[in-house]
Amino acid sequence: MNDPRSLGSLITRLMARTGYDRQQGSDALRSAWSEVAPASLQGSSQPGTVRRGVLEVFVSHSALIQEMGFHKRELLKKLQTKVPAEGITDIRCRLLIDAGQD
Repeated sequence: MNDPRSLGSLITRLMARTGYDRQQGSDALRSAWSEVAPASLQGSSQPGTVRRGVLEVFVSHSALIQEMGFHKRELLKKLQTKVPAEGITDIRCRLLIDAGQD
């Protein structure tokens, strides 16, 4: 005899299978980033994915990688408060290379 499953558990499984839960997380992370990123990084940086607690942040030019180092500790604290479900423990900064430029 099959046990009935709760509607909540079925919805959670469906969201995980379709990737909807990751999209919601990404939206929350982008929103949080726009709130906590310092003015020097606004418009020139964007959050990527979180893997094993490490958030990848992409910046538009190499000088911002160094700039990010100055703000990293404060950004970590703010992001951990704004999006605790992401489990962010570190930030790694990478250069976003525009494939359209030579």
